[in-house]
Amino acid sequence: MTIYTLKNCDSCRKAVKWLRENGIAFQEIPIRVQPPTLPELRLALQSAGGDIRKLFNTSGQDYRALNIKESLPTMPESEALNLLAASGNLIKRPFLVSADFAMAGFDPLKWSYSLTPDP
Repeated sequence: MTIYTLKNCDSCRKAVKWLRENGIAFQEIPIRVQPPTLPELRLALQSAGGDIRKLFNTSGQDYRALNIKESLPTMPESEALNLLAASGNLIKRPFLVSADFAMAGFDPLKWSYSLTPDP
């Protein structure tokens, strides 16, 4: 399990705490230093039902500065994925990757469903 985080991100801290409390082993990677790879982003896109917008940090300064909101609807998927792979600032955090799926953002209910064993 790999989790990409940003040091001063509240959601990232909550996600790391949740992983620890649930006894889930993980490797933490700073997202600005090493953004997720294209294969990891493709896996997250598949997990998000093909909605590329769900992978973007839509409240970030880079997202606004690059005017991605306007260009994303007509942007080729490959171009959007390359943008994400080039800049960790554009990716919704935290970004969690396992062998079977990847997820952008922290949602304790989704994470519980995907990561904890059935009783």
